[in-house]
Amino acid sequence: MHSSTLSCYARMVAFPAILPFPSAMRASFLAAINQICSEKNVSADQVIEAVKQAIATAYRKDYGNKEQEIRVRLDEGKDLPTILIVKEVVESVENENFEISKKDAKKIRSDSDVGDEIEIDVTPKEYGRIAAQAAKQVILQKLQEAERQSLYEKFKDRENELLTATVTKTDPNWVTLEIEGMAVSLPWREQIPGEHYYTGKRLRVYLDTVEMSGKGPQLRISRTHPNLVRKLLELEIPEVRNGDVEIKAIARDAGFRSKVAVLSKDQRIDPIGACVGQKGVRIQAVMEEINGERVDMLEWSEDAIKLISTALQPASISAVIIVNDKEYFDEENRRIKKRAAVFVEEAQRPMAIGKKGQNIRLATELTGFELDMYNYEELPAFKAKLAELRGDPLPAPASEEGSTEAPQVSPAPHSVEESSDQKPTKAE
Repeated sequence: MHSSTLSCYARMVAFPAILPFPSAMRASFLAAINQICSEKNVSADQVIEAVKQAIATAYRKDYGNKEQEIRVRLDEGKDLPTILIVKEVVESVENENFEISKKDAKKIRSDSDVGDEIEIDVTPKEYGRIAAQAAKQVILQKLQEAERQSLYEKFKDRENELLTATVTKTDPNWVTLEIEGMAVSLPWREQIPGEHYYTGKRLRVYLDTVEMSGKGPQLRISRTHPNLVRKLLELEIPEVRNGDVEIKAIARDAGFRSKVAVLSKDQRIDPIGACVGQKGVRIQAVMEEINGERVDMLEWSEDAIKLISTALQPASISAVIIVNDKEYFDEENRRIKKRAAVFVEEAQRPMAIGKKGQNIRLATELTGFELDMYNYEELPAFKAKLAELRGDPLPAPASEEGSTEAPQVSPAPHSVEESSDQKPTKAE
């Protein structure tokens, strides 16, 4: 905490005890509050409330007890706060801490009656420096709490948004960023692999959640979250921002590759072309922000087989069979995921799987289907076995595969029998 702020706190609690002139006290008191509000980004109402609570706490400690209900009134025309004990008017007093007899109440306020609440001025004649010093730590604590709450409310409504940050410190396991005057840590697991961070570097982060802890608000930020790509696309592409092009799904291997499926709500708009931009300028701007990560734009399809085939590109897919098109729990409460079998020529298999399984892993995440890869020669045997398990008639011979059969089993028209010429649009 800055020394100027500490001295400001000291002045605020000490002035009532050392200044005899109300006008001087008031000017200094308000100036201290304004300085605190300016430096610590809290409202004046929160500071005044903290002062009242601190003075009430100090009074209970030196003059009263914990059972008493104490109120503090700050009047501009007085050089000291007014301390009030609140009591209920009763016929017979059982607890003097919060009850007063009707007879005694009428001495204070003539119209008092049973059941009324009465305020009794108990301000000590020499209530100054001792009370102020006792209250100072409480005031500091309350101001810190108010500052934390103010920061929490400031960022809570901005969850799932893009924030601009500046690197202020780098360590082996985390990077410290400054976001609108607040220091926030970016842990290593949320950093893009291979990205170089240095003091003064400006970058964008995705604000996932804001949580309140004992140390104040904690901002969970990320450079690896799939929604970082989504928000960057919204920022760079007007058609996405205004809703003409919808992002249906994103699969991301941060630092290496992302696959984004988009759908146009306007037949006149090419969703892939709108996202890529002229000479790739739009998608290039997104890639530069995420350290050169490759972004593949794909056209979304409600046809699961077509979507799977597109998601596995640039590999040419020979056939796709949907084994299970719905996710459910079996009798033993085991989760059964959606699953599909993908058939490719042997030469296409390495490309379909990708380096370290990246391509098929991203396609699985994008489509929501668990994908099993087979060689195309295994297709007849697979279909026969699947039909046997389902109790369906055996599939037609290979020469009749172009006929329309059960949609989830036959490779035609719902599965892809020939290599597709359509390639995903990507920026190298």
